[in-house]
Amino acid sequence: MTQYFHQGKQQHWPPAESVEDLRRNLAQVQARIAAACVRAGRDPASVRLLPVSKTVPEARIRLAYAAGCRSLGENKVQEAGRKWEAMADLADLRWSVIGHLQTNKAKLVARFAAEFQALDSLRVAEALERRLQAEGRTLDVLVQVNTSGEASKFGLAPEDVPAFLAQLPACPSLRVRGLMTLAIFSGDIDRVRACFVRLRELRDRLRPQLAPGLALDELSMGMSGDYEVAIEEGATVVRVGQAIFGARSTPDSHYWPQDEPHSPDKETE
Repeated sequence: MTQYFHQGKQQHWPPAESVEDLRRNLAQVQARIAAACVRAGRDPASVRLLPVSKTVPEARIRLAYAAGCRSLGENKVQEAGRKWEAMADLADLRWSVIGHLQTNKAKLVARFAAEFQALDSLRVAEALERRLQAEGRTLDVLVQVNTSGEASKFGLAPEDVPAFLAQLPACPSLRVRGLMTLAIFSGDIDRVRACFVRLRELRDRLRPQLAPGLALDELSMGMSGDYEVAIEEGATVVRVGQAIFGARSTPDSHYWPQDEPHSPDKETE
């Protein structure tokens, strides 16, 4: 069996090429989610699995739908938009945009996305607000926080989050639901865990001072290589791609534009 590596650990993520493969992988991930919840003394129902279909073609996404997937996360807005249009017949398929957004892509997000997990700019918030008002829609959003301190990652510095949240009531079409982060890419599990702890503690500090209408119930953190640790530290959403669909065939150096910051082999899944 081909061996794959993620977060410094050896992993086996062969491609899922049938409905049966995808059902098995989904069941295995859900079982590991449940086990992590037991360790943390949590209800497994408190954790939402968001399968990430980045680079996965339409045919395999349709297999995932047949296997039970009703929500999918995508990094790139244009890729997500193409898939949304191609699969418009799957009316109950919910799309989450989980990657960095430029203001010129806000119109597309406002048209189809049910959730945006990477809000870290007032300019993007204002652009989304204008487009959402034109569409007559609202959008659930999570604020992205850079908990690792790496310059290669998007997201607000933790100390900048309170002032940013204070400005969001001016964008009533944005339904603020929580925070999102990417852990450091490291085989040292203590360093990975520290990123998740930092986000949870930030959320706990911010909750008492939130403006009316804002909520921080969601913590989106953890991916294929570290979602169990994230759950132990309070994740309510885990973004899992490769453990469900199999290892990606294209390296991130091919997928991610070279003029944008990125973390090797890891952006949002």
